[in-house]
Amino acid sequence: MREAEISRPALGRIPMYLRFLKGLPPSIRNISSTVIAKELGLGEVQVRKDLGALCGSGKPKVGYQRSELIESLQAFMTGEKVNAVIIGAGRLGKALLDYTGFEDFGISVLSAFDEKISEGNLSEGGKPILPMTEFSEFCSNNNVGIGIIAVPSESAQSVCNIFYDNGIRLMWCFAPCQLYKPADAVIQYENLALSLAHLKMQIK
Repeated sequence: MREAEISRPALGRIPMYLRFLKGLPPSIRNISSTVIAKELGLGEVQVRKDLGALCGSGKPKVGYQRSELIESLQAFMTGEKVNAVIIGAGRLGKALLDYTGFEDFGISVLSAFDEKISEGNLSEGGKPILPMTEFSEFCSNNNVGIGIIAVPSESAQSVCNIFYDNGIRLMWCFAPCQLYKPADAVIQYENLALSLAHLKMQIK
């Protein structure tokens, strides 16, 4: 499709577009980017650019057919479902494990693993938290495509290596560090402290 053209902020706006479109009365069959922008408090150019990259251009004087626009946005978000697992079952790991918003983007977080536990148990949301001795077999049986690193910095590289050795090439790292990775691996870093510091800088 047009994945290469979609910015991270635009991707984050898709759920907002969907909630708005699904909440409209059934009698509204067509809608323009101008109306969407006005109702959501966004710039018209921004909305037109987002929808153009995601779904193509609307028809002049008609806009988009609402049902087709919803279908296109949902297909873009979910696509083929991908399974993910977490290594690190502390507070952050457990919170990520039970967060339901990943499903909106076609990502199913199946389980968390931790070297500090010897027997499996369940999170508050009912998902398994398992010892590392079960990791390789679990990943092999569940076609895991994404690994989430939720351990301290000093353990992050070894976790990255474990993911890679088990065929997982896509990783999301919450440890504030830079990891060595082979050329065919992709790591998305999420520095929570840096994000909060950036927010602090917005104080006038």
